[in-house]
Order: sequence, then structure tokens, then C-alpha cells
Amino acid sequence: MGESVSEATLTKWLKAAGDTVREDDAVVEIATDKVDSDVPSPVEGTVKELLFKEGDVVQVGDAIALIEIAGAEEIVAENEEETAAEVVFDDEPEAVIPGIEQLTQPHTDETITPIEKMSDSRFYSPLVKSIAEQEGIRPEELERIPGSGAEGRVTKHDILAYLSVKGTVSATPAAGEVQSDRQVSGLDGKSGVPPVRVVGDSGEDEIVEMDRMRRLIADHMVHSIHTSPHVFSVVEADVTDLVHWRNKVKDGFKKREGENITFTPLIIEAITKALKDFPMINVSVDGYNIIKRKHINIGMAAALPSGNLIVPVIKDADQLSLVGLSKAVNDLAGRARANQLKPDDTQGGTFTFTNIGAFGNIFGMPIINQPQAAILAVGTITKKPAVLETEHGDVIAIRHKMYLTMSYDHRVIDGALGGSFIRKVADYLENWDKERII
Repeated sequence: MGESVSEATLTKWLKAAGDTVREDDAVVEIATDKVDSDVPSPVEGTVKELLFKEGDVVQVGDAIALIEIAGAEEIVAENEEETAAEVVFDDEPEAVIPGIEQLTQPHTDETITPIEKMSDSRFYSPLVKSIAEQEGIRPEELERIPGSGAEGRVTKHDILAYLSVKGTVSATPAAGEVQSDRQVSGLDGKSGVPPVRVVGDSGEDEIVEMDRMRRLIADHMVHSIHTSPHVFSVVEADVTDLVHWRNKVKDGFKKREGENITFTPLIIEAITKALKDFPMINVSVDGYNIIKRKHINIGMAAALPSGNLIVPVIKDADQLSLVGLSKAVNDLAGRARANQLKPDDTQGGTFTFTNIGAFGNIFGMPIINQPQAAILAVGTITKKPAVLETEHGDVIAIRHKMYLTMSYDHRVIDGALGGSFIRKVADYLENWDKERII
């Protein structure tokens, strides 16, 4: 499923028990917090049993179905006969080794960890149980954490969000006190976050339940704000030469390559150059450790027809030519809109770029895409009067201007570094080679 993906929701079985499948036939549709995809059969055979129901959350590595391969019964029978022939029973009593009895005795309640003694009233994934055990969360406390997963299950994001505010929110309410989901999530006055009022339904309002992807986006954004102290820098770039160059080459590029060249790959190229100049922007934070990323993988925020957002990743963007970047951008954007991205297409990003100018916005303050340390947004390109210095004196001219905004993690990126980086990106765009051949 790709790096960092630990679980997926089984959304639809494409095969039923008794169906025959060929190798690479799609067996089931699954959804992760990144992308939806099909799982193909690794073998040819007959589906004997489906081990999970639609809607179940499954851990990466779990078996989800049993497929019988043609001729497998004969192989199993032969193996059992060979094994039986090799078994030799020894009637002699086993030697008693001092102290070994304590290892072979069954566990008592005293030897079982609190998480293992949990009731079966609610399902918890092994990952959630592991986090709870490491953080000392008792079963009754875990039961009160609101879940955003299928059937109200607690996801990794739910428990991490809870842990981020646990120190300021009482985990055990007093007798007779009922703790709301908003309090557990840290949305009350005790947590330092302004209280959120529960909005009542007038009876005439329409209530729209968030779909799975929107819930995941919501959790991811809340987690990012809880994790990183955001700080922002803004510059305005004069991209007149860049605009004129693109207007000059776009028709020839379309005729030769069969696709458009947009401003996105041009901006991404400038970002990759600046990241090489300032490698401490291309980082992640792990506790008190800073992880300097070796690769420059640019996430490209893309809006879906549903209104949701997804961030496919251009791997090793600094190694691609401008033609290669343009093709990568068009390919990922097209497959994102057609819901054809693979899990690996959204993994491994080290820096994110978003073009809010596509919606006519001047500039905005984006939220960091964890576990990255920065995200850059560009606004729409507009014509403005500007003062230019010439050898004959100052003149006023019409120029193409664009705002660049960067949000960055103040734990590791200070204003001097963040401001210098975004200024460098603007410099690369402003000093575009008007005679460049592509």
C-alpha cells in the first residue's frame, strides 16, 4: 500500500465466494486516507472465503480472502503424508528445567496488559492498541475517544489528535459529569482553543454528512494545526517575462507534445531549485530530531470533481526536465480527476505546492501537509501598474504580478530562513530566461 499506509477500508467486494479468478483480476475495492484503488488477485483459482465485510477497516498485511489454487489439495495431501511419516513419538517424560514452568503456565489477569483486557464491544486496530499501550491510555479512557472511522472506529488520526490535547483535557470526568466529543477533541476552553457551540437544527436546514474523504481531510487538517506552530511569509513576484515566454512557446509545445504547458511545472521547477539552495526547508520533524530529506518530492494539491482535495506527488522533481515536469503534472492531475491514482502516487512528498490562483484567488494561507514542514501557495496572475527603473529614469509600466505565500513549521523554520526561501523562489520566476528553448 505504500510508505506510511497502515490500514485501509474495504469498500466493495468485486468477487464472491465460489467465483473463479485469474491472476491480476480485481478482487476488491479499498480506500485509504490517500486514495481509492483495486486489489488484484496474485494467483489464479477459486475464491473460497471472504474474511472481511464491506466497510471493515483492515490492517496492511492482513489476509482478506482465501483463494484455492488448482491442484493445491493434492499438494497439501502429499505434504501431510510426508510430515506424518517423519514424526517420531517419544514416550520418555520431558526433562524438567528449573524455572521453565512460569513460562508455560497460562496467563492470569495479573499478567495481561490493560489493553488486552478490553471488552469486545468496540473494535480497535493493532496500531491503535499499540499507541494506546505506549501512551498509557487505559481501556475505559480509550472507549471515550470519538472515532471517525467506519462504524465509529478509532483511527490513528483520532488517537493522535486526542493525545495532542490530553495534557489539558481531563481524561476521566467526575461522577455525574458527561464529557462531550468536543471536549475530548480539545474544542473547549480548558484546552486553550475557543469553545465551539453545538449548532442546532431549525428543522428547515439541510444536514449533509461528510463523506469518508472529507472526514479524513478534516482530521488531517486538525492534526496539522495541533502539531505545527504555523507562521507565514508573503512576497509579490513580477512574472512578466515568464508569462510572455509561455505565451510564445505554448502552441509549439502543444503541437509537439500533444498536451498543454501550464504555469504549474514552471513554478515547481523554481521551487525545486530553491529547495536545493535551502535544504533545511525540505525537512520533517520527529520529536527533537530534524530529518533532512534526501529526495525532493513535490506534492501537488489537486481539486477533485467532488470538491475534495488530493495531493499526488512528483518524485525526484529536481531530476526532471521542464518537459518531464509538465508531463508529470498533466498525468497526475488527469488521473486524480478520473480517480485512477495508485496509493504510491500520493506517498513520500517532502514539500507541497498549491495553486489557488486557479480559482481566482489573490493569495491564501494554506495548512501544512504533515509530516512536511512547509507548503507554498500561488495566487492568480494579474496586470498591475508598477514603477520600473530604467537608464532614463523611473517609468510606470503594466506588469504581470503574482503573490506567493508560504506556511511553515516554526519549530524548525524561522522567519529569516522561510522568508529567504520564498524570496528565492520569486527570484527564479522573475529572472526567467526569455530565450529559453524547450
